[in-house]
Amino acid sequence: MWDFSIGRALGLMARTWPFVAFRMLVYFGIAVAYVLVTGMGAGIGWGVGAFGDADFQTTTSVWGGIAGFGLTAGVIYFLREYILYVVKAGHIAVLVELMDGKDIPDGRSQIDYASGVVKERFAETSVLFGVDQLVKGVLAAITGIVQGIASFLPIPGVQQLVGVVRAFLRIAVGLVDEVILAFAIRTRSTNPWDSAKTALVLYGQNYKVMFKNAAWITVITYGLSFLVFLIMLAPAAAVVWMIPGSWSAGGFIFAILFAWAVKVALIEPFATACLMEVYFKTIEGLSPDPVWDQRLDAASNKFGQLKEKAANWATRRFSGGTQSPETSQQA
Repeated sequence: MWDFSIGRALGLMARTWPFVAFRMLVYFGIAVAYVLVTGMGAGIGWGVGAFGDADFQTTTSVWGGIAGFGLTAGVIYFLREYILYVVKAGHIAVLVELMDGKDIPDGRSQIDYASGVVKERFAETSVLFGVDQLVKGVLAAITGIVQGIASFLPIPGVQQLVGVVRAFLRIAVGLVDEVILAFAIRTRSTNPWDSAKTALVLYGQNYKVMFKNAAWITVITYGLSFLVFLIMLAPAAAVVWMIPGSWSAGGFIFAILFAWAVKVALIEPFATACLMEVYFKTIEGLSPDPVWDQRLDAASNKFGQLKEKAANWATRRFSGGTQSPETSQQA
C-alpha cells in the first residue's frame, strides 16, 4: 500500500522531541498572535464605533478585527525565511542524522546542533529560501510532465485519475520540497543549488513511487488535520465570544488557525519523515538520468535557474580560492 513505516516516523518524532516542542512553541505562538491582535483590532474598532449607532459599531469592530488579522499575516510573511531556516530546515537536519544512524545531542543543544548543520549547507536564510522557492516551481513542472505522459496512454479514465493525483501532489509539494532540502544535508553538499537540481532529477525519474506515497501521506495529513479542526471548533468559539462585536465567522477562522498550528507543528514533520524514508530508499545507488534532466530543462525555467545558480555558486567558490568546482558539486 505504501513504502514508509509509520512506527519509525513516530520514533523519529519522539527522538527529536526538542524540535517538536520548539515547533509547537513557534506555531502555536503564531496562532495566539493572530487571535490576540485580531481581538485588539476588534476592540479598537468597537471603541471607535461607540461614536455612532449600533450598526456602525458592529461594522467598525469587524473591520478592526480584519485589520488586526491582516497586520499579523504581514509580519508572519516577513518572518517566513527565518522560520524555514531555523525551524523546518533544522528539524530536517536532525531527522536526516537519525535516519543515517548518527548520534545527535538532546535537549536545547539539539537545536543548536541543527542550526550549525543548516548554516554549513546553506550559508544564510536567503540561499535556503531561494532554493526552496525554485524547488517548488520544478516540482509543479514534474506533475505536469507526468500528466502529459499519461495523456498518451490508451486507458479509459486515465486523465481523470491523473488529475486527482495532481491535485494531491499540489497539496503535497510543501512536504516534498523539504525532502529535496534533506538531500543536500544528507549528501553534505557544499553547493545547495546543484544538490537541489540532482535531487529533483532523481525525484522525477522515480515519480511513480514518490507520487503514490505522497498521495497516501497527503490523505493521512489532511485527514488528521480535519479531525483537529473539529476538535478546535469549541475552544475557538469560546475565544470569539470574548471578542467584542459581531464575529460569527471568527470561530471558524480561529479553529482553522489552531488546526493549522497542530498540522505544521506535529503532523507535517511526521509526514516529512515518512517521505524522506521513501525517497532515500528509492534513490539508493541511483545516478541522475540525463533524460529527466532534459525533460525538466524543457518544462521548467526554474530548473534552468537552478542550474545557472549552481554553476555561479561553484565558480564563485573556486575564484575565492576555497574549493574547486569539481569538489563543490557533490551530490
